[in-house]
Amino acid sequence: MVSVRRLVPAEWAQAFPIVVQLRAALDEAEFLHRVRRQSFSGYELVGAFRDGALVGVLGMRPVHTLARGAHLHVDDLVVDERVRSGGIGRALLAFAEEDARARGLTAVFLDARQQAIPFYERERYVFHPAPSMKKLLGG
Repeated sequence: MVSVRRLVPAEWAQAFPIVVQLRAALDEAEFLHRVRRQSFSGYELVGAFRDGALVGVLGMRPVHTLARGAHLHVDDLVVDERVRSGGIGRALLAFAEEDARARGLTAVFLDARQQAIPFYERERYVFHPAPSMKKLLGG
């Protein structure tokens, strides 16, 4: 049985050992700093628990853009590598989708790593035609 709920700020540090499996470049202090800063714009961490232990984390935020309209953006979805393929990712996505509906948002968008695409396709996510691009502005 998996239960899913929003994490309160006092629980954010517990999410770090799971999130770092996806975001290896972050240390705990930077992770907490970024979550705190993003929370002012609506970012929330959601946790999946099995037998009382945190086993999955999802970061999400409501967004309104000209191109996509009102939607929920999933920034991060990580399931502890020791318990993957057990329905935890599906439970986290279901929470995000229900949360989006409750907010009156029309879609969920996310960026997917190549190896995660089959999982998202099984959950009926499809490719969006606009690719993400970036330019690093180093000094």
